[in-house]
Amino acid sequence: MNITEIVESRQGENYTLHRQHVNPTLARVLQMIGYDTIYAKGEGCYLYDVHGEQYLDFLGGYGVFHLGRNHPHVRRVIHETLDLCTANMVQMDCPLLSGLLAEALVEHVPWGLDAVFFTNSGTESVEAALKFARAATGRPRTLYLDHAFHGLTLGSLSVNGNENFREGFGELLPGCESIPLNDLDRLEQELAHADVAGFIVEPLQGKGVYVPDDLFLSEAQRLCREHGTIFICDEVQTGLGRTGKWFAGQHWELEPDILLLSKSLSGGLVPVGALLTTRDIYDKVFSRLDRCVVHSSTFKENDLAMAAGLATLEILDRDGLIENSAHMGEKLLRGLEELQKRYDLVKEVRGKGLMIGIEFGEPRSIGLKMGWKMAETAQAGLFAQMVVMSLMRKHRVLTQVSGHQVNIIKLLPPLIVTEAEIEYFITALDDALAEAHRFPGGLWEMGTSLVREAVRGG
Repeated sequence: MNITEIVESRQGENYTLHRQHVNPTLARVLQMIGYDTIYAKGEGCYLYDVHGEQYLDFLGGYGVFHLGRNHPHVRRVIHETLDLCTANMVQMDCPLLSGLLAEALVEHVPWGLDAVFFTNSGTESVEAALKFARAATGRPRTLYLDHAFHGLTLGSLSVNGNENFREGFGELLPGCESIPLNDLDRLEQELAHADVAGFIVEPLQGKGVYVPDDLFLSEAQRLCREHGTIFICDEVQTGLGRTGKWFAGQHWELEPDILLLSKSLSGGLVPVGALLTTRDIYDKVFSRLDRCVVHSSTFKENDLAMAAGLATLEILDRDGLIENSAHMGEKLLRGLEELQKRYDLVKEVRGKGLMIGIEFGEPRSIGLKMGWKMAETAQAGLFAQMVVMSLMRKHRVLTQVSGHQVNIIKLLPPLIVTEAEIEYFITALDDALAEAHRFPGGLWEMGTSLVREAVRGG
C-alpha cells in the first residue's frame, strides 16, 4: 500500500465517505455553516486547502496545537522513535520512554505531585481521576461545576454540566452533583456530608471560557482539604501554557491533589494524556501486588506518544512559548477590548493567555435589537454562529461557538502565534462586527439562510 498515492488519488471524497460510513449529521452541519473545506496540509498557525488557499487557525483542534501543526521537531522525534524499532507495548514490562516522560512531567509541576498515570485522552484522564478519588477516600460522590466539560465517556459525562451532551443516554454515574460556579456556600454544604470523594474543576471553563471569582478556587481547595475531599484540577485544555502559565491553577496558587493533562501534550500528533497525583493517593489505588494493574489501558504508554510528549515539553521550554502565550494573549485581549468599546453587540471579552472568550449580547439600538431578537427566536446562540461563519467565509479564519445555545466565541490559537496574526484576526473580527451592525445586511441574511437550511434538513 502506498498511502501517498491513496491520499492523492482520493482527495476530495472526504465528505462523501463520511456521509456514507462515519457521521453524516456532522458532515451536514459542516456543509451548512460553510466549514466543508477540503484541507490538504497543516503547518504552524495555518491550514491549506486543496487549492492552496491559506486559513488562519484560531480553533487549534480544540486546544491541541500549542506548538502549531506538524512541528518539525516533534515529527523528527517520532520518526527517530519509529526507526529505533523499540520493544513497544510489551505490557509485561516497565518502558523507558514512559518513565522518562513521567520524570519530565513531575519536574514541571510545582505542587509535589510525583506519581503519574498515562492515558490516551482527556476523558480517560478524567475517568482515572474519578476512580482514584473513590479509591483514596472510600467515598461514593463526586462534585462538579455548572457549565463544566470533562469529556464524553460515561463517567466523564456524569460530571459534564451541559445537558445537550447528557441527553439521550439515560441514567449516568450515581452520586454526581453540580455546584454553581463561585457558590462556596453550596459547596461547603455538600462537602459537609463527608461522602464526597472528589471535586473536579477546570480552572477556566472550556465551554464559555468562564473565569471564576478571584477567591473561589483557592477557597474551594481549602474546603476540600478541610472535609477530606480530593481536589482535582482538569487542565486538559488549560494546561501546558495555554493561559500564560505552565498550569492555569498557578494563577490562583492552587495545589491540587490530582492534575489532569492531555490535548497538547504530544504536540497534536499522537493521542496521549496523563494524571499526576501524590504517591499516597496512587498507592491507595494500586494497593496490593494483585492490584498492580487494577486500572490500565493498552495504549497508554506507547512509545510514539511518550517520545512526542518529551519533545513537546522540550519545545515549550526551549522556545519560550509559555511567555509568548502570556504576551500575545495580552495583546489579543487588549485588541478585543477596543472592539468592545466600539461595537454595541460585544458584551464581554474574558480569559487568560491564549484562551479567550468573546460574548455577544442584546444591543441597545432599536434596529439591531430587532435583528438580535429575530436571531435568538430562531435559534439561541445564532448570532455567534453568524460571526463564526463570516470570519471563515470572508477572511478564512477558523473559530468556534463555545457551547450549545450560547453567543460566545472561543479563541484557542497556537502558542507560537505572532503579533501579525493577532492583528489579522482583530481586523477580520472588526470587519465582521461592522457588517453585523448594519441591519438588515449580509451577515443577518446569512443567519436567516442557515435557519432555513436547518429547517429544511430536519
